[in-house]
Amino acid sequence: MNIAARLFELDDFRGQAPIHLRADPILQRQEQRESSARSYPRRIPLVLSEAGGVYVRDTAGQLYIDCLAGAGTLALGHNHPVVIAALHDAIASGVPLHTLDLSTRLKDEFVDALFASLPPTMRRGRIQFCGPSGSDAIEAALKLVRTAMGRRVVIGFSGAYHGMTAGALPLMGNLAVREPLGGATGDAHIMPFPYDYRCPFGLGGESAIDAHLRLLEQVLTDPESGVPAPAAVLLEVVQGEGGVVPAPMRWLQGVRRLTRAAGVPLVIDEIQTGVGRTGSFFAFEQAGIEPDVLVLSKAIGGGLPMAVVIYRDELDRWAPGAHAGTFRGNQLAMAAGLATVKHVRDEALDLHAEQMGARLRAHLREIQADFPAIGDVRGRGLMIGVEMVGETVAFDGPAAPPGDGGMARAVQRACLEQGLIIEVGGRHGAVLRFLCPLIVTTEEIDEIADRFRAAIGKACATHVREAAE
Repeated sequence: MNIAARLFELDDFRGQAPIHLRADPILQRQEQRESSARSYPRRIPLVLSEAGGVYVRDTAGQLYIDCLAGAGTLALGHNHPVVIAALHDAIASGVPLHTLDLSTRLKDEFVDALFASLPPTMRRGRIQFCGPSGSDAIEAALKLVRTAMGRRVVIGFSGAYHGMTAGALPLMGNLAVREPLGGATGDAHIMPFPYDYRCPFGLGGESAIDAHLRLLEQVLTDPESGVPAPAAVLLEVVQGEGGVVPAPMRWLQGVRRLTRAAGVPLVIDEIQTGVGRTGSFFAFEQAGIEPDVLVLSKAIGGGLPMAVVIYRDELDRWAPGAHAGTFRGNQLAMAAGLATVKHVRDEALDLHAEQMGARLRAHLREIQADFPAIGDVRGRGLMIGVEMVGETVAFDGPAAPPGDGGMARAVQRACLEQGLIIEVGGRHGAVLRFLCPLIVTTEEIDEIADRFRAAIGKACATHVREAAE
């Protein structure tokens, strides 16, 4: 049967024996021919052949539950019927597949559906279609606010990830990818992010939120803060690559209050959190705030390349052609995106994501009670992080013990052998990240937890044994 015509089922997966990963000639050729910048194949050495729902199968015939889902791109999982049907209909309609920024009926319907998903006051704004990636949309947002405000500096936060282009890199928390380029500091000022498990002020809780907000207020209002008046403040509601770190709601509300009082645009990056992932259609809605600029990509294209910026009308001060992108008229991405946006809304998959996320976090906290190597379990909706600290690490102090990236990688490998694909990230690569498709079922959540428990048990036993040798 055509894989696009059905979803795999859990019964296909249960009872599968632990996997012995095999070398595939395709992987060998990939290593020989692709650049050393490739990342995922180093930790997930699979050659995929087919997929459906939350499952993928490799060329060896092994089945995996995919909790990476294109780094959160596949909100509806692999080959969802509504997406496949939308693509077929678009092709059959004869619509031009590439239109630059010329309009089509399909594009108009996509914009209508996207704007209908926004809070009412944001529907009066503008939209800019960018190049195909989230990095392109970040670049556009930075150009937009710098043009509108006549300023250069943008305030960002430690742990942030906004893309890999030259304009986005200065606002990245990870120095490793910036240092070969001379630091790539640009016109950026980085401030601490309210990471409660590893509070930079050593406070945590409400006191930490107060400290973060006081510092931001000082930067925005003190004429001798040393920071020029910024063009914008840029943040993620839940940091993704930074280790699935949710911003406290009161901090988000405070940032919105302070930026508005200072007349500084607030730019919110929902590239990974948007389209229902965190339990609401957009993550910022849970704090009862609205950004001046909203950056979207990943799930907004239904699995195909798509990136847009939505912003308040008064910021629309750039000249025609000030930002462009050859593939901003990708009609198939608009078809897939329209189908995805409507399906998430019609089926209330944002609420389903909140329920499934709560179920998975509860499972993971039960596992945490049995494994001291798990330092923290956190997240919102189906964006969940498990921070590994290593049960053999001796640590005495008020702060959290050091992250253990080696342990995280060992658990990731053991998960793969159990047929479970997850990613690592965060400080020191110590956070295991779960980004399940929003269609995941309760039975699949329970299976994910069971396989994770088996994997961490194996990894921790191996880790302790190796430490003793």
